[in-house]
Amino acid sequence: MARRQLATVMLAPLAALSLTACGINSIPTAEEEVKGRWADVENQYQRRADLIPNLVSTVKGFANQESEVLTQVTEARSRASSIQVDPDDLDNPQALQQFGAAQGELDSALSRLLVTVEAYPQLTSNQNFLALQSQLEGTENRISIARRDYNQAVQEYNTLIRTFPAVIGANIFYGAEPKATFEATTPDAQVAPTVDFGNSQ
Repeated sequence: MARRQLATVMLAPLAALSLTACGINSIPTAEEEVKGRWADVENQYQRRADLIPNLVSTVKGFANQESEVLTQVTEARSRASSIQVDPDDLDNPQALQQFGAAQGELDSALSRLLVTVEAYPQLTSNQNFLALQSQLEGTENRISIARRDYNQAVQEYNTLIRTFPAVIGANIFYGAEPKATFEATTPDAQVAPTVDFGNSQ
C-alpha cells in the first residue's frame, strides 16, 4: 500500500509536467493575450469615434456649407460604431473583415473632410481645431500600434497551437482554432491618414 502511494506521489509531478508541456496553461494565457490586445484595438477606434462629433461641430461652425461631407463622416461614424467583434469571434475572419470595412469607410470619410477643410484658413488656425488635430493624430498612431500588437499576439497564439507539444493540448483539451489577424481593408489603410489641415509647411 505504501508503495502504491509512493508511486502516485512520484507520478503526480510527472503528469503535471506532461500536461504543462501540452499547453494546458500556455494556450489559455495566449488566448487571453489575444483578447486583451483586441480590446485595445476597439478602445482606440472608440477613442477616434468619440473625437468625431467635436470635429464635425467645429468644422460646421466655420464651413457649414460642407454639409455633404459632414453628413458622410457622421454616417460613417455611426456605421463603424455599430459593428463590434466579440472576443469569442476572433477566429472568424468575416467578423474582422466587416469591422475593418466599416472602419475603412470612416477613414475615407475623414480623409475627404480633412481635404475639404484646407480651404478654410480661419478654421485651420482655430485653437479648438488645432487641439482636435493633435488628438486625432495621436489616436491614429495608437490605432496603428494597437493593430500591430493584436496581430503579433495572434501570430504567437496561432504558432503555439500548431507546434508540438502544445498542439496536443490545443486539439484534445481546447479544440483551439486559429485566430484571425486584423487586415487593412483598403490599400492605403496601412498608413494613418495625414492630418495636417494645411498648416504644415
